[in-house]
Amino acid sequence: MLRRLVVLVAAALPVAMAADVRVVEEIAAKVNGDIVTRGELEQNRKEIEMQLRSEGMNGARLADAVKEYSSNALRDQIDQLLLVQKGKDLNINVDGEINRRLADMQVATKLVDPDKFHDAIREQYGMPFEDFRDKMKRQLLAQRVIGQEVSYRITIPEAELQKYYEEHKTEFVRKEQVFLSQIVISTEGKTPEQVAAAEKKAKDLSARAKKGEKFSDLARDNSDDTETNKNGGQLPPYQRGLMEPSIEAIVFKEAKGFVTDPIKIRNGFVVLRIDERYEAGQASFEEVKQDVQEKMAGPIMEPKVREFLTRLRQEAFLEIKDGYIDSGAAPAKDTHWKDVATLKPQTVTKEEVAARTKIHKRLAGFIPTPVAKKNPIPVNQEESAPPAAVTPPTKQ
Repeated sequence: MLRRLVVLVAAALPVAMAADVRVVEEIAAKVNGDIVTRGELEQNRKEIEMQLRSEGMNGARLADAVKEYSSNALRDQIDQLLLVQKGKDLNINVDGEINRRLADMQVATKLVDPDKFHDAIREQYGMPFEDFRDKMKRQLLAQRVIGQEVSYRITIPEAELQKYYEEHKTEFVRKEQVFLSQIVISTEGKTPEQVAAAEKKAKDLSARAKKGEKFSDLARDNSDDTETNKNGGQLPPYQRGLMEPSIEAIVFKEAKGFVTDPIKIRNGFVVLRIDERYEAGQASFEEVKQDVQEKMAGPIMEPKVREFLTRLRQEAFLEIKDGYIDSGAAPAKDTHWKDVATLKPQTVTKEEVAARTKIHKRLAGFIPTPVAKKNPIPVNQEESAPPAAVTPPTKQ
């Protein structure tokens, strides 16, 4: 059980004997500017145990598996922090991919109401949707760093890639889907004159995009949807049946690169661009070549990834409290807390832990995200991590 340290802050005046009680968590490690808390390690252990139970493991086998995970829990947390920090240094952005993955999960569960999808995530994964999304983002960012810094050095002959594709063709069958970007111009709470001005603005932006201006820049600078404008307006992929028929008739007909005229939606106007469109059926080898490369490189990469993480440890400021063990420690690197008295704080409040996670809230009311049944909510296992955004109008 997680041991919680309770700090009683006594009031300055004797009459105010009721102290301000704050629950704090023990810091297990300090990794450059970040920390790992005992509570985070315990939460991860619970998540692993829950996952193993859902896979049918119990009894002694379950206990052994959880024990093995726990022995590497701090290592795994430090690994991820170092990779995420490196990803930020490299300016790697994964928001668009996260949106796509969450949308895939929504489609699979067939929940059309975003709130119900968020509730399903909370029920299945035991955490708020925002925390789930943030965890997914950190995992994907770590994977992207490994891909950029380690995977690119691994070369697999074309003939072997082709052979793998031919032997696993069923893994590369696509459903019909379209990838879109959007510019949203809001009319919420506006007067008729302001609505007319908003429509004119949407028409002007559509015309500029059709003439060749970069759609992502127009979306970033003009779209009123704060969830997607920072990603150039990127939306998750859509299959038929998730959007209004009038919109589907356009986006499933026109070619890649097509820009729509402004479309009236409930609280404004939306301009859409077709970024990609896939017909249903077998994906060609060239279309999925990168996916095949990643699948085949996995077993080769593991020792090389550990070498890379060891180098990151050697370069990092890393302090680990007595009683905790980093099973991936870099040889000869001293990571003990040198002088406990100068390494304050040794604990941190739960509020401070929460504040380290930036919560992204969607601008509600424009285009509901395509949502997906909770039995269970599938996560893309191929990249060991589970992709929401404001999206084209769904059926009512």
